Amino acid sequence: MKDVIFIDDENDIRIAIEQSFELEDISANFYASAEDALLAIKADGLPKVVITDICLPGLNGENVLSSILNQDADIPVILITGHGDISMAVKALRNGAYDFIEKPFPIERLIDTTRRALEKRELMLENQALKKDLKASQVLGPRIIGETTTIQNLRSTINHIADTNADILLFGETGTGKELFARSIHEQSSRRDANFVAINCGAVPENLIESELYGHEKGAFTGADSKRIGKFEHASGGTLFLDEIESMPMQAQIRLLRVLQERHIERIGSNTLIPIDIRVIAATKVDLKQAAAEGTFREDLYYRLNVVTLDLPALRHRKDDIPALFHHFLLVAASRYGKAANALPETDLQRLMCHDWPGNVRELRNSAERFVLLGNLSHLDTNQATPSTAPLPLQVAEFEKALIEQTLAGCDGKINETIDVLQIARKTLYDKMQKYGIDKSRFKN
Repeated sequence: MKDVIFIDDENDIRIAIEQSFELEDISANFYASAEDALLAIKADGLPKVVITDICLPGLNGENVLSSILNQDADIPVILITGHGDISMAVKALRNGAYDFIEKPFPIERLIDTTRRALEKRELMLENQALKKDLKASQVLGPRIIGETTTIQNLRSTINHIADTNADILLFGETGTGKELFARSIHEQSSRRDANFVAINCGAVPENLIESELYGHEKGAFTGADSKRIGKFEHASGGTLFLDEIESMPMQAQIRLLRVLQERHIERIGSNTLIPIDIRVIAATKVDLKQAAAEGTFREDLYYRLNVVTLDLPALRHRKDDIPALFHHFLLVAASRYGKAANALPETDLQRLMCHDWPGNVRELRNSAERFVLLGNLSHLDTNQATPSTAPLPLQVAEFEKALIEQTLAGCDGKINETIDVLQIARKTLYDKMQKYGIDKSRFKN
């Protein structure tokens, strides 16, 4: 089924509209009767938009509206009316029609209305899919978004190591997405059906860290009124994520080293060894090798954890990924708050690209939420952005590439819509896409 179904019993109108839609890159099927259109829908499924004349032989436009909305109340139905059908069209609007267009009409009016209806439907479908994905997040792994060389290399490395039992060390600034990478590794592995357990070592009081990790028996210490299963035992068969491991007390590091080597734990207050089948992913924002040299982190534990180290880049070092990341967070925020995910104005895109992002991806996500709620990014301070050492032409090229990719993403990869938004010639757009290696198919749903 194509995006649009157009129903009109006048052959000349169908031919004219078909030619116009082809020029505008709008995919549509054309029918002379409501009966034929409804049979096609029954066989092939619902389109994104339905356009129908009200006065038709047999079933009329009102019958089409009722049938479509009974199947999906959110599909935009546009009615074409003669002068004498205006009252009928107004009644149809009250019954759920998207809009009506009075004959005779300029083709630009129909194309503009159709595009707006398609955008509404596509956004609704995207939000519905996103809500479904969010509900199924325990099954569908988090996406690592980005096409910069660093991110592509990270994805490639994860593909190689995800389904092994190797322990992994993640190194990156605060907000670079260390837990997301850890979850992605877990959910690409054969351990995906078992628990992913996360603990922030810096958030647990020193006197409770071992109880949190290994559990305790009833009566092991004052206040231990019942047996407790620790994070290691709870994660057995799956993955344990130790965030801010540099904050772990030295005594706890000693016991952790032994557990990683032997793959057994003992609950506090017990002498029974409990075997664990576990993968450990540790994360840190400091150089553990340097910390070991300074005596604040055990050197032997560092080398035990450092089987595979993934260096996560700061957002300021992967600015080409900002438009795609922001678009993703925009959709998540729109779904969460029940609001529309409006297109980002060029001035705000420039703010995104010029900002230094000290809070990294976490700060970008918060900015997307603010944009959904308030409609602007005026809170971003672009004056404090780190001056780029790249030549001006290179900076301009990077911004131009990001703007084209962001516009293509917003237009679902449709060239005609992208041309209209950017207000450039088709050949110019194609030349720039070839120059920057942009593939429009990446932006299609």
